[in-house]
Amino acid sequence: MSLKCDRLITVTGRSRFLRIFVPVGLLLALVGCQADTSQAPEDTVPRARELVDLRSRILGYTAKFRADAPYSPPGKAQRARLAKAVGSLLSGDAQEAERQLAPLGLGLTRLTDTDSGRRYDEIAATGPGESARWGRVYLNADSTVRWNVQVPHPVADRDTEDLGVRLLEQNPGGALVLAGTHRRAGGNGAADVSHREDSAFHTVVVELQKRGVPGVQLHGFTDSSDRPYDAVVSTGAVETASAEVVALADRMDDDGLRVCRAWVARCPLEGRSNVQGRSAERNHAGFVHLELARHARADGGRDTEETAEALAGLVASWNARR
Repeated sequence: MSLKCDRLITVTGRSRFLRIFVPVGLLLALVGCQADTSQAPEDTVPRARELVDLRSRILGYTAKFRADAPYSPPGKAQRARLAKAVGSLLSGDAQEAERQLAPLGLGLTRLTDTDSGRRYDEIAATGPGESARWGRVYLNADSTVRWNVQVPHPVADRDTEDLGVRLLEQNPGGALVLAGTHRRAGGNGAADVSHREDSAFHTVVVELQKRGVPGVQLHGFTDSSDRPYDAVVSTGAVETASAEVVALADRMDDDGLRVCRAWVARCPLEGRSNVQGRSAERNHAGFVHLELARHARADGGRDTEETAEALAGLVASWNARR
């Protein structure tokens, strides 16, 4: 009920004079107040809506990524506007989010997945401009966002995008933050978003971290003699691990995957310089840096099934604590 209605009800409760001599006016006003409370809050619903196959939509987008593609990161003012838009959306104000996104060449669409019936709010480019290579965001629209999965190197770290989509689809309460181009696009590491703070990817992740939303970042590595593991589990810049992260490593280990735990041993690819891990430490948000061998992330493999189940256990624990 609005502040105006509250004031009206307070006055009628204190003044018998008003109740006796202006009943019609009060009745109309109170009916108006009641109607206000029954209306759907339009600011929480994006104007654009689509029925889609979510997996095909996302993987169709990443399938076009090329290492030789051009890339320019958003400027400081553009990143600030994007941060405000994401913050507005997380706070339930979709119309303000749309207003902030439009000058960036980005739009907001409420998607309904044809397979699961679940709804997601998508932030994506509305045209072929520079913002088309800034990435996409998918937020679960049926519940509060309680965790996120980050894919900084889609296609370059093959099948991490597929695993990220699977985690989002099969588990409630999540968000997917997806880089928008190949990590080698633009040259000189410009698009390597896990080591750059001037990206749309980093901007979105930080907004989630500011709200205490934990995240798991997916990476992939090739087999070599100095990497005798199937997975390297790390907490990035932090040298300790929460009970949820320890349980993730234990589940993977119990399922037959060889796991290196970076908080108890020296591991390759620990992600200590990962900028999202550093910002998570500053914002006191949970962060998991997960490196996976090819067979532990490739679609259809037994080890991939074990990885997906272990990650589902991680996000379930995050869902339970919030």
